[in-house]
Amino acid sequence: MLDVDSSVRARYSRGAREREADLCCPVDYDPRFLAVIPPEIVERDYGCGDPSRHLLPGDTVLDLGSGGGKICYIASQVVGASGRVIGVDVNPEMLALARSHQDAIAERIGWSNVEFRRGRIQDLRLDLDAVDGFLARSPVSSAADLERLDSFTARQRAETPLVADASVDVVVSNCVLNLVRDDDKRMLVGEIFRVLRDGGRAVISDIVCDEPVPRTFKDDPELWSGCLSGAFLETEFLDAFIDAGFYGVEILERGDAPWRTVGGIEFRSVTLRAWKGKEGACWDRGHAVIYRGPWSEVRDDDGHVFRRGEASAVCEKSFRILTSAPYAEDTIGLVPNTEVSGAVPFDCSRDRVRTARELKGAVGKPAQAAPQCGESGGCC
Repeated sequence: MLDVDSSVRARYSRGAREREADLCCPVDYDPRFLAVIPPEIVERDYGCGDPSRHLLPGDTVLDLGSGGGKICYIASQVVGASGRVIGVDVNPEMLALARSHQDAIAERIGWSNVEFRRGRIQDLRLDLDAVDGFLARSPVSSAADLERLDSFTARQRAETPLVADASVDVVVSNCVLNLVRDDDKRMLVGEIFRVLRDGGRAVISDIVCDEPVPRTFKDDPELWSGCLSGAFLETEFLDAFIDAGFYGVEILERGDAPWRTVGGIEFRSVTLRAWKGKEGACWDRGHAVIYRGPWSEVRDDDGHVFRRGEASAVCEKSFRILTSAPYAEDTIGLVPNTEVSGAVPFDCSRDRVRTARELKGAVGKPAQAAPQCGESGGCC
């Protein structure tokens, strides 16, 4: 059985020392942001998209598989002095390359807001530098030593995680999810969800395929480390984020032509965006949204249908979501003409249209508790 981690680590260690052309797709980056980045970082970047295009000033950004730091240093300029950028990578050679120019780039930009941490992107709780430090002090040579190591890593994950819960606004990644073993991909997307704040978003550029990858590809170390064997099936790429609890999952960019075609399977670059924040109680405070069109109706991931021109009843939480990105341009938000005193639990199990009387403020009386999103298989 192929040791995926070792194969990927070896290939990218070589890629840190000298450019490996087969590891990346052609991507056009904003030359303004590249001007301050040394050529050796620019040349040894292995990506398939530019998620930094979708960042905002002041964002706290986490870059998964940050490699030589190119996206981190671009992001630093986009988010500005009030923002923050964290790069996570497992490869010591890549981290050394990224860190070697950190002070010089900060001086050129005018601020220092980038840091690099060593960890596996599917386990963002475990600080590998801390583990190495423990092993230097307490080498493992017996079962008892192994128990002490397990105890240390459990405490480290719980008490001082590499990346804390709900601590970043945006998670970006550029062509590295496909390098993670298939068995770990669910955990990886779950970790992205964990570290994002409510209202935060994931912007992920990766290689996807149009047909399932056969076993022979998955046993080939060059195809694995070359971003092919671990590629998501394109539909499953989006589904992985929906299943993890994200909403508003959308394709921002999709390569017109395949990057590579191997064995008749097309591999292309896709950039996805997904949002966190639909969890929580569902209270009825008289809100509604009108879907603008142009389709006659649309259906969300929870099965709710919004018909063009109708004032669809929504809970307070859904109103906030549906009148913000990425839905704001497609909806009109309606609030009661008079302030609602109290609220009742919102019934997420059915769709209905708000009456004119409701929109004038006539809703129910306060209740003790509202259903949580996901209870009884329902959600708004």
